Amino acid sequence: MDSDFAMRLLIDTLIAALKMSAPVLLSTLVVGLLISIVQVVTQVQEMTLTFVPKIIVVGVVCVAMGSWMLSIAVELAKRMFEAAAGM
Repeated sequence: MDSDFAMRLLIDTLIAALKMSAPVLLSTLVVGLLISIVQVVTQVQEMTLTFVPKIIVVGVVCVAMGSWMLSIAVELAKRMFEAAAGM
């Protein structure tokens, strides 16, 4: 295993992790921002008010995008096993 192969493997893994986590993180960011704006406008400063919508959105996004995330993980695993077999 040379250093180029290890770097390529690390880069592919990080890119796959970013692709899989981006929908969940971005949707949570948007919901948190919207809830914060509503809290500022209504002057309601309740910490638990932001928690429940974020949990619901994370669940919905994971259900909606789960097959796409799984396909990215499976594709990465196939490439890793093929690379390991070629060593």
